[in-house]
Amino acid sequence: MPEKILFIAANARSLIANRGDLIQEMKALGHRVHALIPEYDFLPEVEELGISYDLIQLSRTGMDPRTDWKYYRQLRQFMAEWKPDIVYSYSIKPVIYGSLAAKSSGVPMIAAMITGMGYLFTGETLKQRVLRHVATSLYRRGLAAADRIFFQNPDDLALFRELGIIGPEDEAKITRTNGSGINLERFPSSPPPMPPAEPVTFLMIARLLQDKGVREFVRASEMLRTDYPKAQFVVAGPHDPLLPHALPADELEQWKVNGVVSFVGGVKDVRPYLKESSVYVLPSYREGTPRSVLEAMATGRPVITTDTPGCRETVVDWVNGFLVPVKSAEALASRMKIFLRQPDLIDVMGRNSLSMAQEKYDVNLVNRIILEALELVEPLPEDHLTEAELQRGQPQAQKRQEQTQSRKKRQEQTQSHKKRQEQTQSHKKPQQHNQLQKQQPATQSERIEATV
Repeated sequence: MPEKILFIAANARSLIANRGDLIQEMKALGHRVHALIPEYDFLPEVEELGISYDLIQLSRTGMDPRTDWKYYRQLRQFMAEWKPDIVYSYSIKPVIYGSLAAKSSGVPMIAAMITGMGYLFTGETLKQRVLRHVATSLYRRGLAAADRIFFQNPDDLALFRELGIIGPEDEAKITRTNGSGINLERFPSSPPPMPPAEPVTFLMIARLLQDKGVREFVRASEMLRTDYPKAQFVVAGPHDPLLPHALPADELEQWKVNGVVSFVGGVKDVRPYLKESSVYVLPSYREGTPRSVLEAMATGRPVITTDTPGCRETVVDWVNGFLVPVKSAEALASRMKIFLRQPDLIDVMGRNSLSMAQEKYDVNLVNRIILEALELVEPLPEDHLTEAELQRGQPQAQKRQEQTQSRKKRQEQTQSHKKRQEQTQSHKKPQQHNQLQKQQPATQSERIEATV
């Protein structure tokens, strides 16, 4: 039976890059997909997803009770009118308020994806500690309302257990995924630039935030410049001074003046930069599963990243790259130097990165896990599963039994939900949601359907 699936997005770019392939699979299965996108972050490229959407007011930073309450009310209002069968949210505010709004609206299936811990969980300032306490309490309430909880790495799952955000009663809801996956066709492998024909180029792709490790990358590059003047160091990513922990503008300008590292700004398509790179570097303090690393692995590049949650999952030390301590420019420089001294390792480790991307991070494998958990496809027989899939959670027989019971319960909830919809519609006319800026469906067939 076709479902109405609502995505509550943290921003437009993540909806396109990280959920785009999942959305297309849902559409191919015959489901109708809609998205709520923060107005401040809208991108015209959303139209290319071929779904309908609304713009919604979401405060990108802070936890002002008044603005967050307004956001929650908008979510509830839209759900009452569109009546989704499944709500899928990701990032802290959409997960918390989206799950609570969906629960109060009687949505049959509520899914939340934890894509990383973000600013509140990567520092120890007084403000971060206070907000972290508030966020922990809200997370606990939001995830209690969810039917499915997706974690992208084991460290975040362990932290949620440690903080008591999830308890024993939530274990049956949990599914582990290998990030959001990577589309291997969109990011094909290519030979890396190597000496003597071309200089070794180290690339970092990230927003210019302190906790992405940009400062460590610059310092490591400066350490290497004297002995390796031909080496290239490139950072691609936007600078938004309004974001928490954004790098100071004057420090960024000084780096540009020094000229050791080339800052190219935000780019719409990172593939040309990956193709021109030899080694990918991401010295981040914490991630969910860094998409830029998966893109580099698919392109066939060795990776240097930090031994920290989310990042450490992507690298086997001395196999497809190196793991370094967080906030250590010296350790980072020493590992970058290995590729400068032994450039043959670039090709060897790059091939290993590609193999890992194919076996572990293929978006088709990741999306299959998500679709199974959402009960949109039948679980594969055990003899069709890879070893990694067999190890990702509970034994498959037990998992199938739980999914069968969950499916029956959900079917009953859906029937009850639709009966309430019919009763409500028979007693009053649908209200128009004036607070939301309605967009037209993106495809011609949806436009026709909308006029019927």
